[in-house]
Amino acid sequence: MTVDSTQIHNIGYRKYDGPRLGRSHARRALYSQSLRGAYGLGRSAKSKVLPMLLFAVMCLPAAIMVAVTVTAGLKTLPVDYTRYAVVMQAVIGLYVASQAPQSVSRDLRFKTVPLYFSRPVERVDYVLAKYAAMASALFLLTAVPLLVLYAGALLAELDFADQTAGFGQGMVSVALLSLLFAGIGLVVSAVTPRRGFGIAAVIAVFTITYGAVSTVQAIAFQQGNTEAVGWIGLFSPITLIDGVQTAFLGATSAYPGGAGPSTAGGTVHLLVVLGLIAGCYALLMRRYRKAGL
Repeated sequence: MTVDSTQIHNIGYRKYDGPRLGRSHARRALYSQSLRGAYGLGRSAKSKVLPMLLFAVMCLPAAIMVAVTVTAGLKTLPVDYTRYAVVMQAVIGLYVASQAPQSVSRDLRFKTVPLYFSRPVERVDYVLAKYAAMASALFLLTAVPLLVLYAGALLAELDFADQTAGFGQGMVSVALLSLLFAGIGLVVSAVTPRRGFGIAAVIAVFTITYGAVSTVQAIAFQQGNTEAVGWIGLFSPITLIDGVQTAFLGATSAYPGGAGPSTAGGTVHLLVVLGLIAGCYALLMRRYRKAGL
């Protein structure tokens, strides 16, 4: 290169003088992106298959029940609103296991969390956005089938007041379930940056606890200790929800023999659920205490 061929380029660095939207906008954007990602939107076609398939599996039984109710002229729905999520708990658990690690493990694995925190996003914003997005995704998964049941019940001209009350109770139940399952799934997934390990760990937490609790409850029921059946339900996420809705939402218990907890026992179940939700939030805040991770 000769002296005559050298050039100095003015690339025009300028300060940004546009609008600064701040933390609230960043938090909403992270929430929206995480919620879309929970159903594979904005990602590859392969990423959409499992969440959309699980969503369809959740809704299909409700649609079949509606068809049977309408065509056969049934006077009640085959399954109560509050029972539907309990019956479909395996699908819900699989959805949490597949999507909770996708929400947080990838950020840990690829070290993108420090990039989030380099912007006007603080740890509380990150945790709130991720938690709210996962809970919202779960609420969609569990509430839409109830909406299908409700629409079918009205189409079948079942009693409007009874169906509306049952639908409302079911919505309260799945809202609590969504918060609880989302918190547990995110806490377990945030332990490891490996998505596969996160999936296995979440499945283990939901499956092992429910299997152990159901087995011990069955043994207690066979021995005639029906009071213990309700208290044993404190040790599994889905049986916790079952206990709360049995005590306060007029649900029929899925415990052996239908021996749900009393009002006092239901109060303990509710306090444990709320404590677990708060505890999961606190653990996530502790997990993201350091930006470098």
